[in-house]
Amino acid sequence: MGVRLDVVLPVLNEERGLAASVGVLEAFLSRHMDSYDWRIVIADNGSTDATPDICRELTDKRERVEFVRLERRGRGRALKLAWAESEADILAYMDLDLSTDLVALPVLVDAIASEGYDIAIGSRLKRGAEVIGRSARREVISRCYSLIFRVMFLTGFLDAQCGFKALSRRAVTDVVPLVRDTGWFFDTELLILAEKNGYRVKETPVKWTDDPDSRVKIVSTALEDLKGLLRLRFGGLRKASRALSSRAPTWPAE
Repeated sequence: MGVRLDVVLPVLNEERGLAASVGVLEAFLSRHMDSYDWRIVIADNGSTDATPDICRELTDKRERVEFVRLERRGRGRALKLAWAESEADILAYMDLDLSTDLVALPVLVDAIASEGYDIAIGSRLKRGAEVIGRSARREVISRCYSLIFRVMFLTGFLDAQCGFKALSRRAVTDVVPLVRDTGWFFDTELLILAEKNGYRVKETPVKWTDDPDSRVKIVSTALEDLKGLLRLRFGGLRKASRALSSRAPTWPAE
């Protein structure tokens, strides 16, 4: 058996594009990542449409596709559940719309498996990235958010919110249980906690195509992100760092 890799797809009411995206990802992994013992894990967080039924059909028909379900919503909550139940050596995740070109996935995974990094992330802001179809408004908000968290925490990474990341088992076990947010701020909080406690983060430029059907509410999400940054800045980061240095974190009950 090679290195075990789980690729998690957090989903919420994705009945239309679910089967197609899983098929594309499965074909890519089969062609380009056969040196890894991989599987796809669909993590449904509170879907009310036909998504759970489609997930069950996919797991019945496809040997390397699995499904976890929780009733409460939140992308971060879905990732925590899928990762907590996994025994993989490397745990990756991506958005179901596959906005990020999959060609970058082996780069991220190899950074964990072969280069000694704890976390590898796709970036739309790093030099060399190609962003297609993104509105000027979203671009400005993204770059302003990046500037804010870098000024507040002096981070080395630029793009915290790109839905395309890979983590080592060590990072998942140590850091993820300390992340309080269960929604969209989950990514930023995870990266800040990890980097500020000595975990190595690699940022890779990616080709990213905007999904016109994206349901992310930019303004409200940005406000929640700012609240999260303030929580970390005024005590949250210090508290998590103390916990990380003094004990082995345990997965919180959901």
